[in-house]
Amino acid sequence: MGVVNVTPDSFSDGGAWFQPEDALAHGRLLLEQGADVLDVGGESTRPGAERPSEAEELRRVLPVVEGLARLGTVSVDTMRSGVAAAALDAGASLVNDVSGGLADPEMAALVAERGVPFVAMHWRGHSAGMQDRAHYDDVVADVCRELRERAEALEAAGIARERLVLDPGFGFAKLAHHNWELLRRLDAVLDLGLPVLVGTSRKKFLGLVGREGREERAPLERDVVTAVTTAHAARAGAWGVRVHDVVAAVDALDVAEELGSVGPR
Repeated sequence: MGVVNVTPDSFSDGGAWFQPEDALAHGRLLLEQGADVLDVGGESTRPGAERPSEAEELRRVLPVVEGLARLGTVSVDTMRSGVAAAALDAGASLVNDVSGGLADPEMAALVAERGVPFVAMHWRGHSAGMQDRAHYDDVVADVCRELRERAEALEAAGIARERLVLDPGFGFAKLAHHNWELLRRLDAVLDLGLPVLVGTSRKKFLGLVGREGREERAPLERDVVTAVTTAHAARAGAWGVRVHDVVAAVDALDVAEELGSVGPR
């Protein structure tokens, strides 16, 4: 899943693809590099980010979704049912909601009605205050319990179980040690019995690894360490990885396949 951020303020590449023509060109390149899905989002969810209006989010994503959907499979990265509905009408094939349907009470009904796949991430609140909620007794057990409860609620709302994908939410209401523990025990998330999307790409905790007492890697310098987590996710059996650098991810998956940890892509 290649990231197409149509935002001015995303933590890694905010502003780089803000103009529709730039986002379309970037999406085409990611497809050429081997992306299976393009994930188009118009709202930054970095820690502390403020939300755009729905009208602004629609203005950002719709022309990009419409253009890229002619070329390949597109997901819309949104917490708003209105944006999701418009993006599906424009050609998107799945919805990736970092709130797992919690931010908008109409989201689950929309997805159920449309019958599209739905990525539900572990979420404890909007970006502006989410890191204040990074408190766990056992991060893996707590995240798995909350994901299980969310999946059950989404099924009860009418979304078919075979349409659900879970995301443990690396970097969302989690400190560095929480993220590492989730990665170490990713099998526990997979044991929930649903496909799992892993989204570690360029996250802050990867900038810090091995850098104790030294300056952390900048976001654009985290693609090698991201690729290592991609290979780890493949070995664990993840359904997909959401990445900024598709070339590095494909290389990591090719190595994992050659070593026999994953089936042919």
